Amino acid sequence: MNHQYVSRVIDLTHPEKNIIHNMTNEQAQELLKSGDCEAVRKIDGQFALLSVDGKTIRLARSIGRPLRYFIAKRAEGPNLVVAERIDAIYDYLKSEGLDDQYHPSYTRMVPAHYITTIQLLGCPDPNPVYERFFTPARNKYPMDDIGKLGTLYMSALYDEIKKWLKNRANTGPVGVSFSAGVDSGSVFLLTYHALCELGESPSRLKAFTLSVDGGGEDVRQARQFLERVNLGLFLEEIEVSSSDLDWKKAIRIVEDYKPLDIQAATMNLALLEGIRERYPDWKYLLDGDGGDENMKDYPIEENPELTIHSVLNNLMLYQEGWGVDSMKHSITYSGGLSRSHTRTSAPVEALGFEGFSPYTLPNVIEVAEGIPFIELTDWNHEKLYDLKGAIVARGVKAVTGMDMPVFPKRRFQHGAVEMQDFRRLFPENDIAYRRAFQTMYEQLS
Repeated sequence: MNHQYVSRVIDLTHPEKNIIHNMTNEQAQELLKSGDCEAVRKIDGQFALLSVDGKTIRLARSIGRPLRYFIAKRAEGPNLVVAERIDAIYDYLKSEGLDDQYHPSYTRMVPAHYITTIQLLGCPDPNPVYERFFTPARNKYPMDDIGKLGTLYMSALYDEIKKWLKNRANTGPVGVSFSAGVDSGSVFLLTYHALCELGESPSRLKAFTLSVDGGGEDVRQARQFLERVNLGLFLEEIEVSSSDLDWKKAIRIVEDYKPLDIQAATMNLALLEGIRERYPDWKYLLDGDGGDENMKDYPIEENPELTIHSVLNNLMLYQEGWGVDSMKHSITYSGGLSRSHTRTSAPVEALGFEGFSPYTLPNVIEVAEGIPFIELTDWNHEKLYDLKGAIVARGVKAVTGMDMPVFPKRRFQHGAVEMQDFRRLFPENDIAYRRAFQTMYEQLS
């Protein structure tokens, strides 16, 4: 007797959250169904896509849109569940009486910038196959003029912001999560300039800065930044109490446990809750997430796994981690910003905003990867850390005519609160975050 397995695909994603400028979601899905990587690269925007062609399932995403899947087993065949969150997968399985097959580590994250192909053939299903649809050329620009590099980089960022304002956030107020660092500072100034150029009122714009218990360097830095460019009236300080900071709540929302990401998500959540309380109907927010990754601007000395050679020699290391073919790649979480962007996107979604991280888009990353980092830094850490501010400030000047203030780098979670309070509010040991994460799923079982 021949048994014909019947595959079942449950799509719990939200295509309406995709921001695609040059085609419809349906057209993008058809390109994905073809499996043609060059065609998928032509999809212009931020997306998480699923296509079904018989037993062949293809998934693809950009950094800004999470995408997960889980294969459950039924007597009649495999059941693939695709969603943006782990808890959405769990809720579906529970509703179908399949939750006894579930564990969060069995879910898989679709890595950004790859077509993930799954064949639903029965038991056991084969491992997915990954094919790159985005492979930017490294070090392709000449190193003779940092100003030209800045113009290329900020022009790409500016184009993405303008498209978003024209095609998505074309009405209503627009906010920027604003620490006055290089990334949020450049996003704010370019958004301001774009509104003016598009004939829109810049009064639509606000710069939201978090201050915990009235302290933190970010709020002082934000005032100084905006005063220098004569835009101080756009600043709106969101003050919260340290008692409002709940890192365990952030873990539940982000569905992860990495300390730096959870700390950032905790602050982001507090900022968003403050905005939502003040403005119940606010929708659109931009942020500078991805700017550090693009310019390789993390302190290498803080990570024992990294050297400056590994950072500069590996394609999109901070965006993708070690890559899908490496032993260190997590099939549950992906790697790099492909994993950690949920520190930004998940709190935004949870509070009912629509967020946009223009630095994470392939068109912007492509320019950043073309910067000749090795030649410009000669493998020197300090030169690498100084490079970002120099390139971005020159680019902002070229695009907007404004002189952007550049301050020393500081993590978001460190700038919103005084450091002595930060140490009191967050655990020092990584184990505390992992235990809180595990406890969350123990409560589900």
